[in-house]
Amino acid sequence: MPRTATGESSLARAVRILESFTLDEPELTVSEVARRAGLPLATASRIVGQLVEYGLLGRGPGREVRVGFRMWELASRAAPTRSLRNAAMPYLEDLHAVVGHHAQLAVLQGDEVVFLERLSARDAVVNYSEIAGRLPPHISSSGVVLMAYGPAELQERVLARPLESWTAETITTPDRLRATLDQVRRRGYALLAGHVHRDATGIAVPVRNGLGEVVAALSVIVPNDARAVSAVPALLAAARGIGRSLR
Repeated sequence: MPRTATGESSLARAVRILESFTLDEPELTVSEVARRAGLPLATASRIVGQLVEYGLLGRGPGREVRVGFRMWELASRAAPTRSLRNAAMPYLEDLHAVVGHHAQLAVLQGDEVVFLERLSARDAVVNYSEIAGRLPPHISSSGVVLMAYGPAELQERVLARPLESWTAETITTPDRLRATLDQVRRRGYALLAGHVHRDATGIAVPVRNGLGEVVAALSVIVPNDARAVSAVPALLAAARGIGRSLR
């Protein structure tokens, strides 16, 4: 693999370019790609051209750059998420029909929560999570569930860093987060009212595989009122169904 004078490979630079794109900014100019990737404009332009040639990036009518169709094809073949999503979809659809707002499936990727699927309704309560989007684990009910049943090293890493606040209800202290994780393990679900948005409540439960390992979190986002907890039985039933499908 060709390397620069700094020892960085061409592949590493290409990955930095691909990581420049976000859900909120899926199209960028080459100069902005270069800035975000920390590369000289000429270098970024050359690598972008190569990625466009292979279909991993595409160009818009104004020469802006976007993630290419070939990249979507390759990502869709990711076996760990494809099998989980396929097993979950029938139960996710039933759950969505029951709650009438948002139903979603998430996994841990590194120290962040990644959402594999989300079903929503036209007039559903506000929800900031998106398919392929990421959230810090302490922010969302899915993240809290995955932390609660995850390795101790993950919990300690999250507890050791600043806990970002999104609303007045967001967990921002290690002591409160530890207490919340203990509560989730005791009752088997997380209920976070107003933690991401004051009008929304996130409720999540663990999804286990045939070995009893927690491999995902199933959640709903519903209005922040006293009726939110009524979604817990449907969540638990759907998670059990997904688990049976994974065996």
